[in-house]
Amino acid sequence: MVPAVSGELMLYSDEEKVFSTAQLKMGSGTSGMLVSEVKKQMKSVKINTELAIIDGSPGIGCPVIASLSGVDMVLIVAEPSVSGISDMERIIDTAAKFGTKLAVCVNKYDTNIKNTKKIEEFCKKQVLPYIGKIPFDSNAVKSINSGQTIVEIDCISGVAVKEIYHKTLNLLFEKGGD
Repeated sequence: MVPAVSGELMLYSDEEKVFSTAQLKMGSGTSGMLVSEVKKQMKSVKINTELAIIDGSPGIGCPVIASLSGVDMVLIVAEPSVSGISDMERIIDTAAKFGTKLAVCVNKYDTNIKNTKKIEEFCKKQVLPYIGKIPFDSNAVKSINSGQTIVEIDCISGVAVKEIYHKTLNLLFEKGGD
């Protein structure tokens, strides 16, 4: 047994912003630990900020659970598929154990309208904020391939994401909230 490097931590910061990330080597089984280290590294930089965004991985494995711990709010971006709905429900259960505020949106909602409606109905029944849906948009792929984000170009998915972002911030910073 010889110790092996399973990933690499990277930190980029200036006086106003911090970006903490990591790259896990394929086949490595310490992804949850790596997420925890990324969060710890981000907190080590002393800047005054009100908001940190953690982009968790899809699914419901160890890295997702590590992403959930110690956060004020979770925005679940669900896919309108059977596995997407199942993962969403499991993440909701897990986040509830942490006592975390939740909201849900649907990505590529128009690829399965029936399942999108199931997600909306589930949120209504569970009294969870359903804050929007992002359409499938071929311009999203084009923007990413050109080195831009969907919010930097004029496209329907970018408009939807901006709306969801503002609704998320409103929920997170609402009066009486955490």
